[in-house]
This record gives sequence, structure tokens and C-alpha cells, in this order.
Amino acid sequence: MTKSEQIIAKTEKFGAHNYHPLPVVIAKAEGIMVEDPEGNIYYDFLSAYSAVNQGHRHPKIIKALKDQADRVTLTSRAFHNDILGDFLEQLCNYTGYEMALPMNTGAEAVETAMKLARRWGVEVKGVENGKQEIIFAKENFHGRTIAIVSASNDPEARINYGPYTEGIKLIPYNDTKALEETITENTVAFMFEPIQGEAGVNVPDAGYLKTVREICTKNNIMMIADEVQTGFCRTGKKFAVNHENVKPDAMTLGKALGGGVFPVSAVVADKKFMELFTPGTHGSTFGGNPLACAVAMASLDVLDNENLADRSEKLGEIFRDEVRKIKCDKVVKVRGKGLLNAVLFEEGFEAWNTCLALKEAGLLAKQTHGNIIRFAPPLTIKEDELMKAIAIIKEVFEKI
Repeated sequence: MTKSEQIIAKTEKFGAHNYHPLPVVIAKAEGIMVEDPEGNIYYDFLSAYSAVNQGHRHPKIIKALKDQADRVTLTSRAFHNDILGDFLEQLCNYTGYEMALPMNTGAEAVETAMKLARRWGVEVKGVENGKQEIIFAKENFHGRTIAIVSASNDPEARINYGPYTEGIKLIPYNDTKALEETITENTVAFMFEPIQGEAGVNVPDAGYLKTVREICTKNNIMMIADEVQTGFCRTGKKFAVNHENVKPDAMTLGKALGGGVFPVSAVVADKKFMELFTPGTHGSTFGGNPLACAVAMASLDVLDNENLADRSEKLGEIFRDEVRKIKCDKVVKVRGKGLLNAVLFEEGFEAWNTCLALKEAGLLAKQTHGNIIRFAPPLTIKEDELMKAIAIIKEVFEKI
């Protein structure tokens, strides 16, 4: 039994089986490449679901982590720390919002936004407490908490977790007519992904985001964009909503905010919304901890200093153009924006086996919804590296 097989066996023995990972063990990582205990090297084309936009162990981010660890790592919010204000200022400047509320995980950011919308609905819009409604899009993925899975129509995510949270309505994605028809006097927000990641990189029609903004404004409801996976240059812009130059009332952020090093998330919104949170109404022991702040600030610096939005946009177009040229009868569509892309195979196709073949050829990617493979390398990838990875994809696809 190889060392990798031993590690996998131990993990399966002692760990809950709530994931079905590819049979590969990552022992080392740097930049866009990862290595298993046997010394096999792979292109990482998942990027920890877009948490590693800046590449594995970026030197600037690792230095920030180490330097801060030598000073102070945690105070809780019972006291001030000397770096939180700098982080919040930088995040607000980066996103264009007046205030930010730091948390740890993307799911926490989404829960925070849901609480913000409900509170705003009562205290500003005048909805009776207990009657607030939030509209979500079907096929979404916003996290795993009880409230969030209540907003999911994925049977696997929901099964046997009832009773489910009330005040949630579901509409088809990319359907502005359904949004208008579903809004009532008790609606406080529409929360959605500008591009649905887990659904298989589902890109809405041009104009969808602008129309959503108009509908939310007209009906006095909050527009909340979940940019946890699509944010921080992944789709070729700072945020996916920037493709149509719209500003949601709030955005949920996470994943790449921590640079693939530390869990950092946040909700950003203007003061008229964020001031509704008062002492004791929401919080987190680790939210805004000094280590997270230092890592996040370095992560934002890397995104800007290395022009990763422009690189993502340029290389994403190359990726889609080249993959569309591959001759494979089973492929139905290649779609995406920036370096968030997916290949859709025909219905009934089992993409797991293709992911295994890609792994054997030296590239790691993961399927979703059975017949879709998502391709999302670190944004630091160079064009020649991308072309080598595409050659691997071509070799595997043409054998299907």
C-alpha cells in the first residue's frame, strides 16, 4: 500500500464520509502545482473552489501570516486590535462600500447577510417581524447551515434536515420575470450568485444583473450578491457584478479573501444598512482576528499588484477557445467567464471517470452535477502553463 493509500484509508476510517474526494493526497503545493507523497506533480484546476486565486502559498501572503503570528493572533472583538481598522479600510476601498463586517467562512457571510436583510426589512422597510421573505434562485449554493440549505433545492443538501427555515422563496435562475412576480410587501431581499458556481458555472444572460438591480430598486428590496466564489478577480473582473457595472446593496465575500491560507469572510454594504447591527446583535469570536486581517490585506495586495483580474479575463478567453476546438462527441458546451469555466457533457455522462483520467494525466479537476467538470486554476497561471494544461485536457477528452 502506497503512502497515499495509507493516508486515504486513515481519513476514511476516522473521518465522517461527508465528502467524496478524488483519490489523490496533496502533501505539498506551490503556485499552480501540487504534489502527492509519492512525488507526482499535478496542475491544480480547482483552486480549492476558488479560494486559491493567488496561487498556493504566495510568498507575500505567507510572509504576512508569519509576521503577524509573531505579534498577536487573536483578541476576540471584546478588545480592539491594531490591524482590524486597516483591513476594513482596505476592503471597503477595494469593494467600493462604506462598511464591512468580518467573519470567517462564506456560509457565515451569507448568514450575516440574511440577518441584515431581515433586520433592515423590519427596522427600515416596516415589515412585521416574523413575516420577512427572502427570495433565492434555484440551483444555488450558498453554504451548508440549516438556514442556507432551507434555501436550496438540491435534495442531497436538504435531505432529513427539517424543519426548514421559513420566509424563503425559490425562483428559477436567470428569470427576472419570476423575480418580479414573486416579490410581495413582505419581501426584504433577493440573494443570488452572479454566476452559479456549484451549478456548473451557470452564466446568466447579458443584462440579467442590470435588470435585477432595477427590479430591486423599484420594489424597495435589498439586492445581495453572493461573490464568495466569483469574487476577487476569478471571473475577469474584481467581482462578477462588475461585468454589468451594477452595485448590489450588499455582497458576501470569502474564499480568496484569505488567499488560500486562512479562512476570512465578510459582508460589505453601505452605512445605511450596516449601522442596523448594534452591539450584541451579531458577532464572532474569530471574526476580524489579527491573523485573518494580515492575511486578507496581503491577499488583496496580490490581486491588485499582479493585475489578476486582467490576467483572468485574457486567459479565460484562451481557455474557452482552445477547449471548444477539442474533438469530443460527448461535450455539449464550454461556458464561463474569466478563469471560472465548465465543460458540460451530454445528459447521463459520468464525468467522475474523466476526472480520474485527468488526474492520472497530471491535472486535478472535479465534476459537479454528474456530467459537468469545473476548471478553475489559480489566477497566477501563465499562458504557457495554461496551454500545457489544455494539452492534457485535450489528450483525455479525445479518448472518451
